[in-house]
Amino acid sequence: MKSSELRQKFLDFFEKRGHKIITSASLIPENDSSTLFIGSGMQPLIPYLLGEKHPKGVRLCNSQKSFRTEDIEEVGDGRHNTFFEMLGNWSLGDYFKKEQLPWIYSFLIDEIKLNPNKIYASVFYGDEQIGVPKDTESVAILKEIFKKYEIDAEDTDFVGGKEMKEGERIFYYPSLKNWWSKSGLPQKMPIGEIGGPDSEIFYDLGIELKKHENSLWAKQSCHINCDCGRFIEIGNNVFIEYKKTNKGFEKLEQKNVDFGGGFERLVMVNQGLDNIFETDLFLNIIKKIEELSGKKYQDDKKSFEVIADHIKSATFIMGDNKSIVPSNTGQGYIVRRLIRRAIRFGQKLGIKEGNWVEKITKIIVDDYKNVYPELETKAKVIKEELLKEEVKFNQTLEKGLKEFERGEDPFILFTTYGFPIEFTVELAKEKGQEINLKDFEEKLKKHQELSKTASAGMFKGGLANHEPQTIKLHTAHHLLLAALQEIFGKSVKQKGSNINAERLRIDFSFDRKITDEEKKKIEDIVNEKITQDLNVVKREMPKEEAQKTGAEMEFGVKYGNTVSVYFIEDKKGNIFSKEFCGGPHVPNTSLLGKFKIVKEEAVSAGVRRIKAILE
Repeated sequence: MKSSELRQKFLDFFEKRGHKIITSASLIPENDSSTLFIGSGMQPLIPYLLGEKHPKGVRLCNSQKSFRTEDIEEVGDGRHNTFFEMLGNWSLGDYFKKEQLPWIYSFLIDEIKLNPNKIYASVFYGDEQIGVPKDTESVAILKEIFKKYEIDAEDTDFVGGKEMKEGERIFYYPSLKNWWSKSGLPQKMPIGEIGGPDSEIFYDLGIELKKHENSLWAKQSCHINCDCGRFIEIGNNVFIEYKKTNKGFEKLEQKNVDFGGGFERLVMVNQGLDNIFETDLFLNIIKKIEELSGKKYQDDKKSFEVIADHIKSATFIMGDNKSIVPSNTGQGYIVRRLIRRAIRFGQKLGIKEGNWVEKITKIIVDDYKNVYPELETKAKVIKEELLKEEVKFNQTLEKGLKEFERGEDPFILFTTYGFPIEFTVELAKEKGQEINLKDFEEKLKKHQELSKTASAGMFKGGLANHEPQTIKLHTAHHLLLAALQEIFGKSVKQKGSNINAERLRIDFSFDRKITDEEKKKIEDIVNEKITQDLNVVKREMPKEEAQKTGAEMEFGVKYGNTVSVYFIEDKKGNIFSKEFCGGPHVPNTSLLGKFKIVKEEAVSAGVRRIKAILE
């Protein structure tokens, strides 16, 4: 079936079972400094898995835009891509294993007609050290599911080196493979973190493809988690039922289910293929690259796949509601890296036509605009940024390649020619050479302040942690937004925020650079309010009542029926700031210290960024 039909079938299937369809969150994390991009459907829902009430209820489903930087180098094997959609369904303290497992297997087998004889499952082996037993409950349910399709599913403990036997279909794996928590293994989880066992679903692409015997693992035994590519993971059921305490792992009162299924992989197996890039999700893109290069996909699969994947990812990131454009730091650097890597592989294919990247982007926008209308809305921005980046990089690529051939220092290639270090490493690898990355990194640290976008922590309200200094900066953040609106008007709106113990950061709508005089005025207003000993008061109220007060609402956040609003006001009740916010804050502004702006810069068209500290 067509990919669009499969996506809709998934949403319809769970909607019929009482789930509310929620829209995809932005690719750019809202108030989460632990990662550069959203990489799963679960990520935007972490607060609700932790117990916060979701405005749409306890049963949810969606198709979430996702991006993973760690897969950039993996693209080219036919089964990895950096941008993907994750089909997901969630139970927030409602149903559990006995509902989830039959439902998801029914969707796979009855709805999208996957062959049950090619489906395998993994389950949690148990861990005596943490006191969590084998997941025999899931195994019993899975056996009944397979029995429905006349399959006698044997379960077995997976032991390295052991050959899979006929009839074995359910495999016990240890924590490394079948335990989920934000921190990874149970031993790495801090006190208070939640997690639990999971049950992955694998699809056998077929022994006849000889993927194992032609892989690096040919001399080892093949199993469902083997990296040879014969078995491909198409989904994972996570059963979040434990919390780590000082005494060990305790059962949660609210047990959650999180299912995530890779949309592209599901489309691939549904369409009877063994390569994501041969599905209808990439068909039009591949055809365009063939037209531009005069070559066939089969001539150089890796180059075609890198170009198709990277331009699609860059298009979605730039076409996001929080559009990120190419730059030399943080998320913007990833966009630049994707575009430039695609251009380099385009050069390898011999593409000479000008503005060719934008031509592929147009196809991507046309293919996805009905599902993600923001792409069409941002089409002009995408086109302009791509044209600028393509012209800029083409001017430096040829010269950079010549300098590389002459043996130029990788750091000079990067700073002088804008030649990404990843390209230098790739080119060196192709020539059997090695690059001293430690030397490069030391020079880079001296050259510029590294981006801190990916620092640790994950809390609502923009806080990277709940340390005293972070809380002070949170309150200062509210004062800063109010000061910006006092000077530039109420049209100034917050577009994003990030706060850690070192500094605060606010992204806000404004279309020009702020002058030094204006920065001084902002600082003066905030510091004046700090010295006025204003009270910081939290008031809970119905959402409609809060909106009537004119309180600022956080960009991209979905609110429940009851909300908390923080007011910063004097002893007479005169209000300087009021915002929808989960806190925490200091009780009085006199505790803050001196406010100082350390940086002001552009983020994208119409969005500026301020970084500030408290001295």
